[in-house]
Amino acid sequence: MSAILTLNAGSSSIKFSVYLRGEGDGGGEPEEVAVGQIDGLGPEAKLILKHDGTKAVTDLGQADHKAGLKAILDAIQPILGDNAVTGVGHRVVHGGTGHLAPAVLNDEILTELAGLEPLAPLHQPHNLAGIRAAMEAFPDAIQVGCFDTAFHRSHPFVNDTYALPRKFFEEGVRRYGFHGLSYDYVSGYVEETYPDLQDARVVIAHLGNGASMCCVKGRRSIASSMGFSAVDGLPMGTRTGQIDPSVILYLMDNHGMASKDISDLIYKKSGLLGMSGISNDMRTLLESDAESAKEAVDYFVARVKREIGALAAMGGGIDALVFTGGIGENAWQIRERVCEGLEFLGVTIDAGANQTRGTESIGTGPVKVLVVQTDEERVIARAVASHLG
Repeated sequence: MSAILTLNAGSSSIKFSVYLRGEGDGGGEPEEVAVGQIDGLGPEAKLILKHDGTKAVTDLGQADHKAGLKAILDAIQPILGDNAVTGVGHRVVHGGTGHLAPAVLNDEILTELAGLEPLAPLHQPHNLAGIRAAMEAFPDAIQVGCFDTAFHRSHPFVNDTYALPRKFFEEGVRRYGFHGLSYDYVSGYVEETYPDLQDARVVIAHLGNGASMCCVKGRRSIASSMGFSAVDGLPMGTRTGQIDPSVILYLMDNHGMASKDISDLIYKKSGLLGMSGISNDMRTLLESDAESAKEAVDYFVARVKREIGALAAMGGGIDALVFTGGIGENAWQIRERVCEGLEFLGVTIDAGANQTRGTESIGTGPVKVLVVQTDEERVIARAVASHLG
């Protein structure tokens, strides 16, 4: 057996999974044997490891990405045993216009990806830090980058452009779309599990602290709610979502805000947190009696419903609506409220099924309504296995 490690490095965390695969006949489907994450990179880092039905939490103290990866390696070594790590797969948020599929990483590609950091400032630098740390820790393993933007490179021009002078589009100012690894997994799962939905018009709602939506037909992305950056579209935990660009000009002219101040505002201080003044966590807001919490949830639901209508129009109709992500999979109240009033689209749900954890098909109308647990790590592991042959 050989081992595949998947890494999703963020600003303050590193999520990881360990997979084993056979050596013969292409190795077969990678089997996940452990999963975990490091939370709170910095002075109070903690490593969480789930394996063989157990969960262990270890205080690491001070840890950066390099120290965090070493802690992961130390923790998974007893699980690996004699199985060597032959491939490491990485989630990379931004692949620009040139990366349409996973790629084996080298110094030249890393330099290219570093040039995209201004387009994804909250994610790209940390993704690359995790890659560099993994290259040092596993010098003999192939390193494979899996790009969140790649899934959306099939957009038609009208869903990829802004109404700016053409030179900006050629420069790379266009709608990229994100959460592509999640959409890749979910669209594939839906087609394989529900044969009547092959080549169907599917709207997928990836709702979590980061949230977006996508229209898929035949496992190809038609349109996405996210655009040039991962801040566009739906309101998120701390990000604004769609905002009139004139608001930015107003803040600059009337509040003297510099680009850094505006970046902090639209990425870190807005969304559910900014509207509610309470929390960026949907669970907290649903439990709160505060009017501001209610209004923040109301706005979130309204924007999701609005996007369903828009994406159904872009796809020429809708055959299935799929909820995924932390909120989409777990907050039945949000699913219920989003679907309420969408009978004109053929969307209706069974209230009891919707509230029953683990129920996958909750629709009662002509449009299938599904709750699917996403698995971005498996998409990454499959990509590594493919490059390993």
